[in-house]
Formats: sequence, structure tokens, C-alpha cells
Amino acid sequence: MTVRRSAAALAATAVLCVAAAPAAFAAPSPAPVIPSGLYGQGDPTYDGVWRQSLAFLAQDTVGLKPAGQAVDWLAGQQCANGSFTAFRAAPAKPCDAKAMADSNATAAAVQALAALGGHDAAVKKAVAWLKSVQNEDGGWAYSPGPGAPSDANSTAIVVGALAAAGERPESVRSKKDNGPYQALTVLQLACVQDGVSKAADMGAFAYQPDKKGKLAANADATAAAALGVLGKGLVVAPPKTDVPVASKPIACKRGPKDAAQSAMGAADYLTTTMAKTGDHLMSAMPGATDQPDYGNTADAVVALAAGGHKAAAAKPLAWLEKNSAAWAKTAGPAGYAQLILAAHAGGADPRAFGGTDLVRQLGAQGPEAVSASGTAGDENDTVETGDGKVWWIVGAGGAAGVGIGILLSGRRKRQQP
Repeated sequence: MTVRRSAAALAATAVLCVAAAPAAFAAPSPAPVIPSGLYGQGDPTYDGVWRQSLAFLAQDTVGLKPAGQAVDWLAGQQCANGSFTAFRAAPAKPCDAKAMADSNATAAAVQALAALGGHDAAVKKAVAWLKSVQNEDGGWAYSPGPGAPSDANSTAIVVGALAAAGERPESVRSKKDNGPYQALTVLQLACVQDGVSKAADMGAFAYQPDKKGKLAANADATAAAALGVLGKGLVVAPPKTDVPVASKPIACKRGPKDAAQSAMGAADYLTTTMAKTGDHLMSAMPGATDQPDYGNTADAVVALAAGGHKAAAAKPLAWLEKNSAAWAKTAGPAGYAQLILAAHAGGADPRAFGGTDLVRQLGAQGPEAVSASGTAGDENDTVETGDGKVWWIVGAGGAAGVGIGILLSGRRKRQQP
């Protein structure tokens, strides 16, 4: 769930073009101008609103409130119609037809502003816009517009926004009376007993159908959809008891009988897939060779916790504690936020996560936050931050190391199966 799919598409393009035009990528690019109040020092063009929103949500889980200038920056990114784009360099200038409305950025901002409180008008306006761009199948596209198809990631993050705003997601219906649950479950692989899906892919979700209507298992989409079918957002409370993950075949014609079966199918796919590689997901970025996907592994922890699978979530969470420190420094605020959200969902302490104080590290990426009581936070340590140029300088051999959960994330991958 982080530097989202639009960034991923560009990053992937950059990787593929390295061999064709190495000189172009060797030329230095101007340093991005980082707006006051924005978390992170990387180019915010493709993820400014997203990383800011995740940072706020992560801080909220530990009782911190972002600085006023940080909140003002996020609130000021909203367009007059209620939507958010990935980033507006000149927020004083009204959004025009060239401003690409972004369902993912809008939904993340809704969840963040709702958590902060005091932004009811902005939240209401954003939710109204999201409702207005719902597709006939009940889902949402990343960049809504005529003919833009729904995808699992965008639909799921919008569900989380609706829930955060006090809506009943399944009651938000399209003109054809379809809701987000219908849009999601048609993307879930089923029918292994009939030979329609591979046994290993049973229960997984596809990002979108391919041009022939076929579904391809996608771990990123599966982690996102697991939250969506349960009507939950990016912040998930740790389960109090454990619900064992069980394999429950989903009938081909009927689909999952209910949200619980659908979510269980996703959990089974995620745990089975991670067990094969040592309790983590692997990167699917172009050029990746046996590289872990830290961001999507964090998303999987949250998805498993959402289904009550405490024991199953503990394994990838333990792997993250041992292995994610270096990645988080490269990934910047969104990466630290993902890890904090995973730690929160898994019942771990984000202030002592594998020897790292994630809260302090995240806080050092932007204006000083304050505790819920109004006193200054403790995020003043100087830490290494992501420089935002990793997408372009790592090349084909290293881009995947950043983690598909950051470059593609749980919610913005334009990859077609």
C-alpha cells in the first residue's frame, strides 16, 4: 500500500528503458521542492498524499497527532469537487481537467482525516466524490473516468474510506445495484475442483481480469481485497483470539458464500504463499530475482489480522522485525508507516521493532508530532531518509528490492495480469 501504482508504472518503465537509453537516466535531475509540512524528502509527484495519509494513520495508532502544518498540507490538497490527486504542487490553483483524480489518494486521505477528527466537511465531500465515480459493477478504478475498469486494490481502499467515514460500504450501490463486495468477489479465484484455478492460487484475488477475462493470482491485490471484503480500512486492531486459517474451496458458479469465506480464502492463499519463501512475499517487479517484498508482506500481516488470524500474522510479522530495517530507510515515510500499521495489527511494539523505534524514525521524516495530550512527541532523532530517487537509480537489477508494496503497493499497481 504505498508509493502506489502510478509511481510503479513509471518505475517499471524506467527499469525497462535503462538498457535502451542509459544516458538519459544517467543525467542528473533537479532536486524536488518539498513543500513545508510534507513528510519525506523524496519526489512527492506520485505519492505525496498517499505517504502523508499513511504517516497520519500510523501516528494515530500510537497516540500521536501530526503538526498543524502537516495537517494543513494534506487538507489543502483536496480539489473543489472533493477528490484528491496524488500531489498538487500548487494547491492554491484550482484543479482543472488535467488534474488526474486519484481514488486511492482520496480514499487514503479520507481515512487519515477521519482519524484526526475535525475535518467532517472535507471527509463528507471526498466520500460524495467517491460515490459519484463508482462503476456499474460496484467497484472503483484507480483513475476514475468513462471506461476505466474497477480493480481490487482501488475498490478495497475505497471500502476502507467509506467505513472510516461512518458509511456502510455494502450499502453504497451502483446504478445497476452492485456493491463493492460484488465487485471484489468476481475477482477471486475459485473452482479448483473443476480445474478452473490452480490449487495453489485458490482463494487469491486478481488485480483485474486480463483482456480475455482470465484471472491471475496477485498477492498485492489479495492482501487489499481481504480487507475490502471484511469492510475494513488500513488500520486494523490486533485480534484478541486466534482464528485458524483453513482451506475452504469456493464454488465456481456461486462464488464465496459470504465475506467470511472470501476472506478465509485470501488468508489461506497468503499464508500458503509466504510459507514457501520463509514467511514473506516475494517481489514481482520487473527485473526482480528472489527479492523479498517488504511492503506487501506488511500488508499481508494487516490482512491476516483483519481476519482474526493472530498466529498466521505473527510469522510474517516476526520476519519483518528481523529483516525490514534497511528497507524502511530507503522506502521513507510510507515504509515506516506500513511497518507501524503491521506492528499495530499484529500486537507488536512499533517503538521496539527488531531493535528499531519505528515511531521515532517516522517522526523524523516530517514536522514534529504531538501526543494526544498535546505535549511534544519524541520523534526528533536524526535518521537516514529515503531520497526518492531509488526508483530511477537502482536499475533493473535493484528496483525490486525497494519492495512491490512501496513501488506497486497494496493499492496502486497498474499491472495487468
